[in-house]
Amino acid sequence: MKTEKDFLGAAATAALGAGVVTSYAVSRGQNPLLALGITLMAALFAVICHQADLI
Repeated sequence: MKTEKDFLGAAATAALGAGVVTSYAVSRGQNPLLALGITLMAALFAVICHQADLI
């Protein structure tokens, strides 16, 4: 259960952080789908790093 919670926590934290930056980018004219892709990639990367104990 702890592993699942860590995984979800890492994903939520990364998505929230990346979402703030991409929200700003969308407000400046970036394509929303591109911004969503960037957010998802950042969240995935953070989860992988968290699972590998890099962060």
